[in-house]
Amino acid sequence: MGESSSGGTWRRAGFAGAAIGVLAAGAAAGVAVERLTVGRSVRRKARLALDSAGPYGGLRGTPGRALADDGTVLYYEVDEVGDGHGAEVPARLRRLFGRREPAPVTVVFSHGYCLNQDSWHFQRAALRGLVRTVHWDQRSHGRSGPGVTQAGPDAVPVSIDQLGRDLRAVVDAAAPEGPLVLVGHSMGGMTVMAFAEQYPELMRERVAGVAFVGTSAGKLHEVTYGLPVLGVNAVRRILPGVLRTLGAQAELVERGRRATADLFAGLVKKYSFASKDVDPAVARFAERMIESTPIDVVAAFYPAFAEHDKSASLPALRDLPVLALAGDRDLVTPSSHTEAIAALLPDAELVIVPDGGHLVMLEHPEAVTDRLADLLVRAGAVPRPAAAGTEPGES
Repeated sequence: MGESSSGGTWRRAGFAGAAIGVLAAGAAAGVAVERLTVGRSVRRKARLALDSAGPYGGLRGTPGRALADDGTVLYYEVDEVGDGHGAEVPARLRRLFGRREPAPVTVVFSHGYCLNQDSWHFQRAALRGLVRTVHWDQRSHGRSGPGVTQAGPDAVPVSIDQLGRDLRAVVDAAAPEGPLVLVGHSMGGMTVMAFAEQYPELMRERVAGVAFVGTSAGKLHEVTYGLPVLGVNAVRRILPGVLRTLGAQAELVERGRRATADLFAGLVKKYSFASKDVDPAVARFAERMIESTPIDVVAAFYPAFAEHDKSASLPALRDLPVLALAGDRDLVTPSSHTEAIAALLPDAELVIVPDGGHLVMLEHPEAVTDRLADLLVRAGAVPRPAAAGTEPGES
């Protein structure tokens, strides 16, 4: 029997939604469905079990809201020093930081495309109580409000410059005084670059260090996502129009994306992680963050990446401690892009994490957290460790 028109449209929207969903991790479609021998109901039950048992993404701080320059409400949370989590600090961080009083610095974490502040779960857990931190949701992501200028008949796509101004609004609201360390993953790193370009005086006066994790200063149009170049170029030519069309049919696409959850999960895993032994609960955690991003948000943000070029802003960071870190098998923002950032900042610490994918901070959390801890020491956010044989606090 022939397939009905509405059924065919719905199914095509489902696969289109899954393909667009991988853009949440920054890639185009082109991966086979995994675990074909496992029944769909079994996989669905497994996802539900991981959702209920997974311990990730449950950390919460003191909530606050900042107002962007276009009226968008931006949600953030603050973890203060000594919030009662010191007993849970990993031993290696206790050895590094000792028991000394930290400097009054605020570390601001900016997340990537189609993620939210919880993507920093492991780093937040490790640093909690040691250093004042701010975790915020980019506009239209997580608990932040939808972008005001991305709504209505006169809607405009998001620009990276707008995200830099959003970060300024969060800094003004959550950390109006004192030194800052800015940490950004993927789109969050681009946000930090835009912030640096637009507010050079604030950078000189208050920023004590910067960390770029799995990000890029430009030339994202050259990334192939591990796919044939001709195919990727063809997708790029039609994708903006496809996204606009799908964004206008968000409800239909979201229904389809849910119906193709198995394909979506395989795509997310391929483009988020490189390790074969990633904790299934971590993989599902990433999948939940990405699938929670509506298709119209995916569509509104996508054009910004092709236009992104902030390489000229990086030399302004030459006098700051900088960490440039990436996974060696990142298909979304390849490690060559992080190496290019480090080349413009000769004194930056360049770290390429073996067997690491795009969500390296979830895949290899200790490697990322330890390097961030080193950056905080170099930036003066925490004292240098005591010399061997000396108790913290002794001179």
